[in-house]
Amino acid sequence: MGGVREKKVEYFAKLREYFEEYKSLFVVGVDNVSSQQMHQVRKALRGRGVVLMGKNTMVRRAIRGLVTELPDLEKLLPFVKGNVGFIFTNESLRDIKEVIVANKVAAPARAGAVAPEDIWVRAVNTGMEPGKTSFFQALGVPTKIARGTIEIVSDVKVVDAGNKVGPSEASLLNLLNISPFTYGLTVVQVYDNGQVFPSNILDITDDELVSHFVSAVSVIASISLAIGYPTLPSVGHVLINNYKDLLAVAIASKYIFPEIEELADRIENPDKYASAAPAAAAAASSDSAPAAAEEEEEEEEDDDMGFGLFD
Repeated sequence: MGGVREKKVEYFAKLREYFEEYKSLFVVGVDNVSSQQMHQVRKALRGRGVVLMGKNTMVRRAIRGLVTELPDLEKLLPFVKGNVGFIFTNESLRDIKEVIVANKVAAPARAGAVAPEDIWVRAVNTGMEPGKTSFFQALGVPTKIARGTIEIVSDVKVVDAGNKVGPSEASLLNLLNISPFTYGLTVVQVYDNGQVFPSNILDITDDELVSHFVSAVSVIASISLAIGYPTLPSVGHVLINNYKDLLAVAIASKYIFPEIEELADRIENPDKYASAAPAAAAAASSDSAPAAAEEEEEEEEDDDMGFGLFD
């Protein structure tokens, strides 16, 4: 009895130490995760984070004991349920998440297991003897006999995502050596500096954040311009629009000031500027013509050097 109490005290002390040492943690689900997988995850996180498992009652009791000193920990209590554990870290949350979810293993179908996605049997020659044809027919899998073996002639979906695998479907999948399930750690929730949020937040990239910010600034500027309420995003647009109005009034009233003399001249004498554009284009093309001619001559010389010696 004393040994159990000592272990609890030691566990509470370790949990308290981790909460104080690490600013972030992952609440991870460990359903169907083998001890070997846990060993691999611990190995991959060595030096970057620590894994701590424990009974939910002990974890909740320990957290409640720390709430007075660390009140933000109370946000974790709703997620301490089921088969879960903690991974503490001070590293990049995105990198640690990739390590956590990367370790997955394929598993055979089991009767009663819930399919995480649609499970298909693909068209293939099974290599089985014709005596098992009735088994496939009972499950609605179309087959034919090819070279003395059973061949599945078309793809068949045997289990829909979210449905339980039946005994017959499990037998079929195991008979065909199909392992449709993968098991590994799943991230239930993330705790970082007192904030709790789902793990998909970590999948947002910097480019997405910038695009959302730019979109929001554009919306603010549009609303500000529409209602005539000045804001920082709309100031530049207001200045440009007012300057355009000023130019329009000046041109219409023939009031020419030095800054718009060229613009007024272009409006009054469009032909003068129109003739200048083709001349500039012709000058550019004439400059490129000698270069092209020189390049063509070099190619001809290369041809002579490459083949003339063997004529």
